[in-house]
Parts: sequence; C-alpha cells; structure tokens
Amino acid sequence: MIPQLSVADLKAKLDSGEDFLLLDVREEDEYAISKIERAKLFPLSTFGEKWENELSEFKDKEVIIHCKMGGRSQRACEFLESQGFTNLANVAGGITAWADEIDPTTPKY
Repeated sequence: MIPQLSVADLKAKLDSGEDFLLLDVREEDEYAISKIERAKLFPLSTFGEKWENELSEFKDKEVIIHCKMGGRSQRACEFLESQGFTNLANVAGGITAWADEIDPTTPKY
C-alpha cells in the first residue's frame, strides 16, 4: 500500500531541506497555472514512454508524487511501485489541498 502524505507533512519536508524527488504528474497547462516549489513536472500521460530514461536513477530515493487532487498521483505511485520503486508517497489532496491548507495564494482551477 502506498503511503499518503499530508500537505502539512510535505511542507515540513520541503522546509527542512530533505533530499527527495517531488514529482508533479499533472499536464503542462495545469502546471503553468500553479505549482509547488521543487516539483518536477512529469505528466502521468508520458510515464509509459519516458519513465525509465528519466526516473530510473531515483529508484533508491524517496519519491513523493502529487497531482490536482490525488488520483493521478496514486496511479503514478502504483506504476512506479510495479517498476521496483520502494520509497514512494502520494500527496493526499494534491495541489488543491496545498492551496486550501498551506498556501492560499496558489491558484485553483
């Protein structure tokens, strides 16, 4: 089962400077509207064609994934888990929860 990380926990990890990969699996147009600092855009729609070249080096690192509300990021976590990633977390509520609970200046769409 993929652990769920609250946005408060994500904020604490970001503030502490911990070393992890934060993936945003929304589409480019969504990312252009709002983003979380340090998040690398990697749309779920591109996972099949390019995950191995661009993400395989992170197999042994902590990978935290978010999207708009948590559904796509959960699917991304499940896919990466099936590819051998073991240190994954899904951000519960995604960027919508981030805007509601952490940064109300984050645009909602």
